[in-house]
Amino acid sequence: MEVEEENPASFLVPESSAEVPDSQNMISAVETTPPQPLQPVIPPIVPPAIVPPIASIPTIPLPQVPAPLASLPIRPPVFKPPQNGEVRTSDSDSDHDDSGTQAATSGYEISEESRQVRERQEKAIQELLMKRRAAALAVPTNDMAVRARLRRLGEPITLFGEREMERRDRLRMLMAKLDAEGQLERLMKAHEEEEAAATATAQDEGEMLQYPFYTEGSKALLDARIDIANYSIVRAASRLQRVRRKRDDPDESMDGEIDWALKQAESFAFSGVAKIWSMPKVKKVSALKGHTERATDVAFSPVHNHLATASADRTAKLWSTDGSILKTFEGHLDRLCRIAFHPSGKYLGTTSFDKTWRLWDIGTGEELLLQEGHSRSVYGLAFHHDGSLAASCGTDALARVWDLRTGRSILALEGHVKPVLGINFSPNGYHLATGGEDNTCRIWDLRKKKPLYTIPAHSNLISQVKFEPQEGYFLVTGSYDMTVKVWSGRDFKLVKTLSGHEAQVASLDVSADGNYIATVSRDRWIKIWSSRSNGNEQGMDVD
Repeated sequence: MEVEEENPASFLVPESSAEVPDSQNMISAVETTPPQPLQPVIPPIVPPAIVPPIASIPTIPLPQVPAPLASLPIRPPVFKPPQNGEVRTSDSDSDHDDSGTQAATSGYEISEESRQVRERQEKAIQELLMKRRAAALAVPTNDMAVRARLRRLGEPITLFGEREMERRDRLRMLMAKLDAEGQLERLMKAHEEEEAAATATAQDEGEMLQYPFYTEGSKALLDARIDIANYSIVRAASRLQRVRRKRDDPDESMDGEIDWALKQAESFAFSGVAKIWSMPKVKKVSALKGHTERATDVAFSPVHNHLATASADRTAKLWSTDGSILKTFEGHLDRLCRIAFHPSGKYLGTTSFDKTWRLWDIGTGEELLLQEGHSRSVYGLAFHHDGSLAASCGTDALARVWDLRTGRSILALEGHVKPVLGINFSPNGYHLATGGEDNTCRIWDLRKKKPLYTIPAHSNLISQVKFEPQEGYFLVTGSYDMTVKVWSGRDFKLVKTLSGHEAQVASLDVSADGNYIATVSRDRWIKIWSSRSNGNEQGMDVD
């Protein structure tokens, strides 16, 4: 440690001018140095500890500095002649100073490639600023409004192959360009014209709202709707009361009644045919002659001793049982298809190939309602047993349920893939049956607004469907496969197949007590099927 502390002091001794060997200098310095008092400690430069001592560094001569280069000649500024008659004159001192500075500092000419690069950069910056400005503008999203604004700006409303979003982007860039060029007056004028047009349109719509968009009905239709509402409320209350009584009465067995009705239906057999007959003796009463074309449907009034017929001569007629014409209903534009009485007996519904069905007042013969809604011919029509609803079906494969009290279509039943020809309400109030050319019968639940059962009923189109009119215990379907089938109203399983016709079954009906089924076929026969319990009716003669 003592050697390391004394070594730095040895370097502070001035070197002797005489050339002494390094080893001797080191020894003499150590021996001859007398002890001295402590001096202020100066932080020494501590070289790395080297043993043996370092030899002296030889003197290196400085390199020779080359002579300075000659200064570059100053190029004169490049003079560009004015283009297109442009004259550059300036009286301000700043212009002269700038020109002098440019001449002094920019003593070189920019190449063509650098100039093009600079122009591209400036153009990209301008496009970026334009896009930012365009993004801040409010552009309509409606394509019609975009077209209108383009038209007001004097631009083409559409280009070849241009889509809605491309058209909107073009309007956005056009508005940004006008804003950048300072043509705000033109833009504001276009906005004012657009607002004025929108205000005028709103005023026109306000004036149009003063008039109803629907066809205004007559006073007779209003009275009929009120009458139907009052009638249906009483009928619905009676039906619900009957259902509650059967549900709460322990002696009432719904399953037992259904089983009895189905057992009666299993015993249906052929018993007689007729043209116009009285029941149950099947005697000819009269022949109805009055239509100029073929008759397409016939229906009996549920209240009066009347019947109505529909014909291809575009008319419907109301008859008495003795064969006299009481009323003729004219108004359809094409041949009629089906006809149906309202449960109250006051109104008559007709369907036609003119795509409408109509409601007539039997007392006055006036047309109360012309109802559209089907895209093709309307074929079938049925009224709810309460009288509040009507159901129509047509060749557009669609069935619709209408509220007679308001005139609105409350249900559109989609499911058939071919024309629907038959439709009927169940007496329980919430089942609706439809049959069509797709050979299926569909049972719809009006409470759930969807099909409940799809029955592959026949091998050919179904021409008519009818529920048993008292409780709806069974359903009858007629088809062009020359058969009539009876189905359970509980689970819609097949109960009985009635075979006997030699051609397509065109229509059918069920008697009010459910004991008889009448069928009509293109074999020119009308057949009446009865249960075996009515044994006295089996011996009827055939006309």
